[in-house]
Amino acid sequence: MEPEENRLASLFPDVAAQLRAALSNLHLAAAQLIPAEARERDPALDAKAALLDQSYYQVLRLVNSLSAAGGLVDDTPLTLQDRDLVELVGELCEKAAGVATLLDLEVRFVCARERLMCAVDPEALEQLVYHLLSNAFKFTSAGGTVTIELKSTGSRVLLSVTDTGAGIPEDRIPTLFDRYLHKQMDPPPHGLGLGLPLCRRIAERHGGMLMAESRLGKGSRLTLSLPERTVGSGVSDRPFDYAGGFNRTLLALADALPAKAFLLRNQ
Repeated sequence: MEPEENRLASLFPDVAAQLRAALSNLHLAAAQLIPAEARERDPALDAKAALLDQSYYQVLRLVNSLSAAGGLVDDTPLTLQDRDLVELVGELCEKAAGVATLLDLEVRFVCARERLMCAVDPEALEQLVYHLLSNAFKFTSAGGTVTIELKSTGSRVLLSVTDTGAGIPEDRIPTLFDRYLHKQMDPPPHGLGLGLPLCRRIAERHGGMLMAESRLGKGSRLTLSLPERTVGSGVSDRPFDYAGGFNRTLLALADALPAKAFLLRNQ
C-alpha cells in the first residue's frame, strides 16, 4: 500500500469513531419518534421506517468499514481460537438464506464433513463471509443461487462462495483485492472499495489467502484458503463486535437487501 493510503487507513478509524457517536443519537431519536408499537399498528408507517432503518444500517456498515481500515496496515496477530467451522459457517449461511428469499435467491451450504475444527478469529471470519455473501447477492439476479462450500484438503481448509451472477471482467481479476478508494462497478449504494482488501487482509492475518475465479455471464467464485490447524484454545478475549448490538445479518448485508428486509417483522 502506498504511503498516502497508509496514512488514510490510519486516519479512518478516528473519523469512524466521531461518525458513530452521531449515528447513535440519530438512531435513538428515530426510535423515539417512530416507536415499535406505532410501526406494529401501521404497516404504511412501518414501511417508511424500514427505509430509515435500511439507510441507517448502510451508513453504519460504511462506518464499520472505516473502523476496520486500520486492519489494512495492522500486522498484529489475530487472537485465534479453535472453532467448528461446519457449525460456524453453517449458522451464517442459515441466517443469510433467511433474507436471501427476499431477493428470490437460493443459498446453499455444502460440506461433506460433520465437524471441522480450525483455529480462526470467529468475528473476523464472520465479517469476511458476510462481505463475500453481500457481493454475491448484489451481482446475482433473482432466481439465482449462491453456494457456500467448506472442505478440507488435509493441510488446508477451503471456504468458497460461488454465485450464478454477472461475473467479473478478466482484466479486473489480478487487481480485484487491491482496489482502494477507486471508482466502483458495484451497483449502488457504492462503498469505499475497502471490503475486498479487508477480506484479503483477514485471510493473510490467518496465514491464508483469498483467490478469485470468474467468467462473464457465468458467475464468480471467491475462495478462502486457511491452514488447517488448532491452537488448543476455545476462548478469545479480543473485544470485537462490528454489529454494535444490531442484527448482524441485516447489518452485514444491508447494501444488498431490499427495504422490506428492514420491516419490523424481519428484525
